[in-house]
This record gives sequence, C-alpha cells and structure tokens, in this order.
Amino acid sequence: MEPSFLVFLQKSPFNMVLFGTAIVSGAMLVWPLFGRIAGGAVPQVGAFEAVNLINRRDAIIIDVREKADYAIGHLPNSRHIPLAELAGRTGELEKFKMRPVLLNCAPGTAATRACAALTQAGFKEVFALRGGMSSWIEASLPVEK
Repeated sequence: MEPSFLVFLQKSPFNMVLFGTAIVSGAMLVWPLFGRIAGGAVPQVGAFEAVNLINRRDAIIIDVREKADYAIGHLPNSRHIPLAELAGRTGELEKFKMRPVLLNCAPGTAATRACAALTQAGFKEVFALRGGMSSWIEASLPVEK
C-alpha cells in the first residue's frame, strides 16, 4: 500500500471504520460466487420453477420435514421421508434416479442437506425448493392434508 493511504487511514478512526466496512461488504458480495465455483452450492428452484419441473419433467417430490409438519400440509403427490431417515431409505428411491428430484422442507435449509445426501447416492438432478413450504404457500399453490 502507498504510504499516503496509510496516513489517510490513521488520521481518523472514522476513516478506518469506513475502509473496514468497504472490505467486509465487498467480501459479502463475492462470497456466494466462491460457493458456486467450489461446487458447494445446491441447485434451488422457486415455487413456479418447481411446478414446471413437476409438470413438464415428471419430478418426484420428497418432503423431508417431520411427521407432524407433513400432516399439517404438504405438496400434492409428495413422498414423506424425514431428513433423519433419508440416508437409510435411499433404496426406496432407486427407480427414480433418472428423474429430477425436488426436495421440500419447512424453511428451505434441511432440503439442502438432503440434496447433498441424494447426490452422494448417485441421483443426477436434485433440487431444493427455495424457501421451502412457506414459499409454496405464499405462491398460493395447492397443499394436501
């Protein structure tokens, strides 16, 4: 760094705070990019993209929420496999390996862990419903009970 810049920063604590804020906000902007490049990002689809997957590509829907949450309401034609049981029950899904798989949960975070488990099991197209069940309901799409 140039010495005049360091002098500028040392003149006032406010200058250091502004510079630090710029560095942190810049890092926050590029962090998702690094996640995608590293391959750690799980493909997520919105509610209407999920409808297209279901209707046009015959996607299978797996709900990874707990039994009580599933009983309150779930996506039509979804299969219920709680996240804790998913690793042991992937054999039930073997016949669907060539179809897209849509994973649903309440807040949308458990589905990303389920995506990783199914990808490791050999499923090629695995998607998480962005926003989970709440985004589905917010889009006024049908719910079964």
